[in-house]
Amino acid sequence: MNQIDQSKEPVLSCPASFMGLPFSSDLSHSQAAVLGIPFDCGTHPARVGARLGPAAIREQSVLVRPFQPPWADFNPLERLGVVDCGNVTCTPGVIESSLDNIEQAVYGIASADVVPVTMGGDGLVSLPQLRAMHRLHPELVLLHIDAHTDTYPGDGQEIHERYNTATTFTRAAEEELLDTARSFHVGARGTVMMGGVFEHTRARGYGLIDDAELRRRGTADVLGQLHECLAGRPVYLCFDMDFFDPACAPGVCTPTWGGATAREGLALLQGLEGLNLVAVDVNTVSPPHDVGGMTAFLAATVMIQCLALLCCTHAVS
Repeated sequence: MNQIDQSKEPVLSCPASFMGLPFSSDLSHSQAAVLGIPFDCGTHPARVGARLGPAAIREQSVLVRPFQPPWADFNPLERLGVVDCGNVTCTPGVIESSLDNIEQAVYGIASADVVPVTMGGDGLVSLPQLRAMHRLHPELVLLHIDAHTDTYPGDGQEIHERYNTATTFTRAAEEELLDTARSFHVGARGTVMMGGVFEHTRARGYGLIDDAELRRRGTADVLGQLHECLAGRPVYLCFDMDFFDPACAPGVCTPTWGGATAREGLALLQGLEGLNLVAVDVNTVSPPHDVGGMTAFLAATVMIQCLALLCCTHAVS
């Protein structure tokens, strides 16, 4: 496969793919693949625009370079043979068919023994991805880094009441898509629309390390717990960009003050080295609410860090 040598190509001569990667559906030489999921479920009361996230992340990824010394002084794109598989066919607001398409696209990548690294899309896109990954990894566990647990009750009968960005992991627990006893939500904080959300999350069996606990204990102690509990298990990493404070990530679906700085969030990611990540899901970039593309730029940086993490746990040729 012909990879683009970005050290020799002018940045703006690269195609509008993630970091100038080749667009391809041929996964025969790849161990990881980037996939865009341009979907809004349409239930957010104020902010819609995450369907534009993949395009914005690709656009801003021209600012990202593959080498990350001293932590990861190598090119994960080359080591993993990463390709950009384009976008899933989604219709914003049309939930059932879009979720089916997402599940099948992610399953198609993962069933080829390739790690899907996806760009959302709002928080609901995680549910069909979990469905796909559970088919291949029955012992799947979740590491969800987010300002919100996305585990609200949502027990109404209408499809938009049951399937929306606030109920993603409620539905995942009901469908037994993961081992909730070994799964964690990290970073929840701020104002929410109803009482008892944290209690409901724990009642579903999840571990919850909210932002106050994360700051009280410190990143190193929390990472130690995560490694102890998740070691040896197939891990679905979901990174919601509103984990970051709006000062560095304003273009998200549900901004929440008091979050991580870019330095803190990226350091937390680096601390996941050694976990068996079988899928990476970066979501909720909303370009209409961004400032100068800074959130999309940060999301692209999160993605290259995640690709470097994969090199630490997957055999590379």
